[in-house]
Amino acid sequence: MGVDFHPGLLYNISSGRHGTSRDVVLQQAVDLIEAGSSSLEKKRGKLETTVLMVALCMSVFLAALDMTILGTALPTIAEHFQSIEVYVWVGSAFLLASGASMPTWGKLSDIWGRKALLLLATAVFILGSALCGAATSSAMLIAGRTVQGVGSGGLLDRGVYYGIIGMMWALASSIGPVIGVPVSAVTFVIILRTLNLQTPKTPIAAGLKAVDWLGSLTIAGATTLFLLGLQFGGVTYPWSSPAVICLIIFGGISFIIFLFIESRAHYPLMPLRIFATKSNLALIAINFAHAAPFMQGAFFIPTYFQAVLSASPLQSAVWLFPWILTVSVFTAVGGIYIKKTGRYFDCMVFSLLTSLLGYGLLYNLPNHKGWAKIVIYQFIAGLGSGTNFQAPLVALQGSSVVSAQDNGTVTATYTFIRTLTYAIGVVIGSAILSNRMNSHHAALEESLGATLAARFSGGDAQANIPLIESLPTAAQRQTVRQAYYESIQTIWIQCACILAIGLIALPFVERKRQLSTTHEEVRTGLAAEEDRRRLAQRAKVKEEEEG
Repeated sequence: MGVDFHPGLLYNISSGRHGTSRDVVLQQAVDLIEAGSSSLEKKRGKLETTVLMVALCMSVFLAALDMTILGTALPTIAEHFQSIEVYVWVGSAFLLASGASMPTWGKLSDIWGRKALLLLATAVFILGSALCGAATSSAMLIAGRTVQGVGSGGLLDRGVYYGIIGMMWALASSIGPVIGVPVSAVTFVIILRTLNLQTPKTPIAAGLKAVDWLGSLTIAGATTLFLLGLQFGGVTYPWSSPAVICLIIFGGISFIIFLFIESRAHYPLMPLRIFATKSNLALIAINFAHAAPFMQGAFFIPTYFQAVLSASPLQSAVWLFPWILTVSVFTAVGGIYIKKTGRYFDCMVFSLLTSLLGYGLLYNLPNHKGWAKIVIYQFIAGLGSGTNFQAPLVALQGSSVVSAQDNGTVTATYTFIRTLTYAIGVVIGSAILSNRMNSHHAALEESLGATLAARFSGGDAQANIPLIESLPTAAQRQTVRQAYYESIQTIWIQCACILAIGLIALPFVERKRQLSTTHEEVRTGLAAEEDRRRLAQRAKVKEEEEG
């Protein structure tokens, strides 16, 4: 028997909603489970609730799986395909496609309903996973990762049962992408059979006409241009290269054009009123300051294990467990704290300060197997990262300029910015590592000779980590490991600088908002879209009259 589900039970903040993670398509499904005191809860048995939670958690698992696992596997994958491009693009292609498609997924789910889009996103992810599993070349693998990224753009999580959802990240971070197809296929079947939503009967032609396609194409193009520029800089081309400069500049211009388009769109992907207050802009800055170091930790702590401590991919996954476990547990703890107290600002302050300490300590990780520091420093960095996943979104959804009916769009916008930041973080971290390894080229050439030194310089450095063990002498291996060690240290300095941006933004965040248990129906479909547009229009007119 399916789980009866009625759209729009939202756990509000006094002037808004209580949103607690990063989801678009799963939004209303999890809202139902959160509404424990409602009459719907009485109609649903424990088994039905468990089945529904399994389906939702498996969707979370899919999104988390491919965002976090590659840091341990990329050197081996690159060595298998004997392709530097694999190392550069396998991670970036997923994050780029996920981020670029996310705003469109959010709007499509508003028009056609959550279940249909969740199933479609899962199907796209299945296709991408199948392409990755069957890949016979680096190009095919990168294409599969891109398709997976598009599917993942509709799967990212919104945890209300905080502990369960948070633990999905730990589990997903410990298991390889090889299980993507079976997990996604099982998820598809469970959601299809158990998640019964009141889905709007939106005609396909009318729904397609209502989508802001110009905005979708512009934001996808802007994201692609900007990230390509960052990806190429200092690796494929010098930073002063016209290609790199043009990509970054035209990407920035395209973002400005996108904002102009959204200001005039009938049903915008990103209502600009989201950015209308200093508090909301500060929350977006904090979102950025949290997301970039988090993803860099996921990618470059395993790189440290493999390049400096000679760990295998499997060993690096095991050694990363203190960070994974702490992030997962304190994601749950942070969410529960917000739900119990309503004090989301506390989580932001604690997270940013603790993360600053933690990533500062990562700079002091030993260049040998000093396990006390390795475990404790990961614990502190993970503690800081874990406690801030929900807080900025809680505050953003509760903003006075955001209505309850915008909940899905606001979450999609927040998640887009977060996913774009993930991609930027990986690209910047890779660029720092490549450029810092270039600065060690003279020492490497003196120890290894010109041919071997070139293998560990620039864009080749990350992909050739497995070659360290094949070097003929211990002195040569130590020279290379020390170069990686000092290069990775620079990434942790950059993480601390990014976290400082979040601390600077903190004083601008509005903090006097109380949680409540009021529920408000959020509708999907074209009629609901039109109601949202008119409501926003009236609010704008009223604001202009009062101003």
